[in-house]
Amino acid sequence: MTNILLLIADDHRYCDSGAYGQTQIQTPHLDRLAREGLRANRHSTPAPICAPARMAMYSGLHPVRNGGYPNHSYSYPKVRSITKHLQELGYRTGLHGKTHIAPRKVYAFEKVDEIEGFMQRDPEQPFFLAIAYTEPHTPWGRHDHPAPSPESLSLPPHLLDTPRTREGYAAYLSDVEVLDQKIGGVLDALERSGQADRTVVIYTGDHGAQFPGGKWTCYEEGLRVPMIVRWPGVIEPGRVTDAMSQHVDLAPTFVEIAGGDPGAIDCGMPTASGETGFCGKSLVPLWKGATDQHSEYTYGVNTQNRTIGGCVYPIRSVAGQRYKLILNLNHTQTYSCAITEPVGRNQHGNGYVPEWKQLVDEGDPRAQFLYYRFLHRPAVELYDLENDPNEMKNLAEDPSLRQVREDLERKLAEWMEEQGDHGMATELETLKHQGLAWTD
Repeated sequence: MTNILLLIADDHRYCDSGAYGQTQIQTPHLDRLAREGLRANRHSTPAPICAPARMAMYSGLHPVRNGGYPNHSYSYPKVRSITKHLQELGYRTGLHGKTHIAPRKVYAFEKVDEIEGFMQRDPEQPFFLAIAYTEPHTPWGRHDHPAPSPESLSLPPHLLDTPRTREGYAAYLSDVEVLDQKIGGVLDALERSGQADRTVVIYTGDHGAQFPGGKWTCYEEGLRVPMIVRWPGVIEPGRVTDAMSQHVDLAPTFVEIAGGDPGAIDCGMPTASGETGFCGKSLVPLWKGATDQHSEYTYGVNTQNRTIGGCVYPIRSVAGQRYKLILNLNHTQTYSCAITEPVGRNQHGNGYVPEWKQLVDEGDPRAQFLYYRFLHRPAVELYDLENDPNEMKNLAEDPSLRQVREDLERKLAEWMEEQGDHGMATELETLKHQGLAWTD
């Protein structure tokens, strides 16, 4: 049987590795994985925040349906996660590193302290092992690892060029290199275990990086994540796919790899129409090269609530192959999150947002555009991802795209209804889903 090794980064921007074209840092181990396997260009998380992204990944259910849609929250106790499914198929299921999932009876992982020992414990029994890193989550620079020169860096187009922004981005990139080194150590351990040839290795992230327009938003910078898969003897080395997929596809994929039938799985929490199966579908046919397509649409949910930034700012999104629609359900409120807090208030306040505000006050037009794009958004946003991949030009009021907008609005409304998502009413219930996470 095939082992499954899942490597999860924390706050890793999807294109910040050599495998995805980032030339300002060295990531030899991720690059090697991509050469030996498959790189996915359009894999995304359904939630741009830690706990909801991870619970969707492990349950195969979107955040509102599984209950864990706010951060620091928990899934409904009736949810059946990947630990249950794989254990029933004869697997050991272990988790090393970051948890941020609850309750424990739903996500019943064995806590793994010694990675190589877990791999080697019983060669006759297949294992599922998730290794959840804390890099490159803030606070950046906690490792004794050199950072690139801030002055030498090329910044992503959604970031304003200021000294603190450059310092933050350099420190973040340094942590990405640390992440890559740690991944290299795990891959070495897998080789020593003698099980590399029978192990599928999946690398991904939970959501985008902690910069304005990334984490905590439903822009591509927040939702799109890296996905690299090595499966010896199954995936042709060096493959690249532009097929759209999401984290909810991973749980049914794991079930199929383990020899189960994803279509026969009862996930415990029904949709509005009574369906109890996965929200996603297995990626195995795509990975094996039997198809070059996967999902027609991908979806995003962000619950920005009282626990971070003090504002209720729910966001929903749907993306097709070319166009993407974002709804800001409480758009009249000024958006806030951890990085808009005063410097020093918490580990997230790295100081660059106040620096941006200073340039806004001085009348800098680019600063005004990027700052207000982050903090003051319209009710509806529509982007052409083919011609505007950085989502800088809102086309929601373009009369030539009225039908595109209406079609995406209808698709998103249908999906929300099936998920039991009632928009603002659902958002106002977030406190009911928080608090148990650290006690049960």
